[in-house]
Amino acid sequence: MTTFDIILLITAGFGAGIINAIAGGGSFLTFPALVFTGVPTIAANATSAVAVFPGYASGALGFLKELKTHPARQISVLIGLSILGGVLGSLLLLVTPASVFSFVIPWLLGFATLLFAFGAQVSAWAAARSGQGGIMGHVATLIVCVYGGYFNGGLGIVLLALFSALGMRDLNLMNGLKNVMSFALSGASVVTFALAGIVVWPQAVVMMIAATIGGYVGAKVARRMSARTVRGIVVVIGVVMTVIFWMRA
Repeated sequence: MTTFDIILLITAGFGAGIINAIAGGGSFLTFPALVFTGVPTIAANATSAVAVFPGYASGALGFLKELKTHPARQISVLIGLSILGGVLGSLLLLVTPASVFSFVIPWLLGFATLLFAFGAQVSAWAAARSGQGGIMGHVATLIVCVYGGYFNGGLGIVLLALFSALGMRDLNLMNGLKNVMSFALSGASVVTFALAGIVVWPQAVVMMIAATIGGYVGAKVARRMSARTVRGIVVVIGVVMTVIFWMRA
């Protein structure tokens, strides 16, 4: 890594930690930064997942009070589906040819950006069709988790929309479950990627440290900056990155 690479990775990791603490969407920074420093796209996606992984645990702890009110059996089922989906999505990424993944990156980034931009509308649409529980609810949950294991961008918005569709209305509980599932899913993905040997660990460690510090700072920034402002920044970043990767494809 050059000095410029280290500075870019630290900046991206720090920024991702702040963004994830306030509104989510940190992968819009970590993934492109890794690619721009020369990490192949599939390895960059895996390394990005490792970089943002620790932040989900602290996020879940922040909603521990709400999580305790939810049936433990249902949480266990969600965690199980998250782990299964994370492994399946990660394995799907591993068997995807690099050329194919490079082709679909702009589509995935664009999709995630649209989800992020219209997250409230997506959740409202899902809420209007709530109550789809049972087997179909589990199938939908597994599909979302497979997407998260394959490409983490926009996962939080998709999960919140899913919870709305399943009839949940307590936003704090939904955020808590989102973080628990993201932690379990990302953990499964990280283990899969690590065993496959595609994680670029020097870059991952640099970004993890920066993201952890950024998350701490983000908790303080959240009290001064509106989530709407941060979401706007994330959307702009997502659009710019989508265009750049379209040009590179």
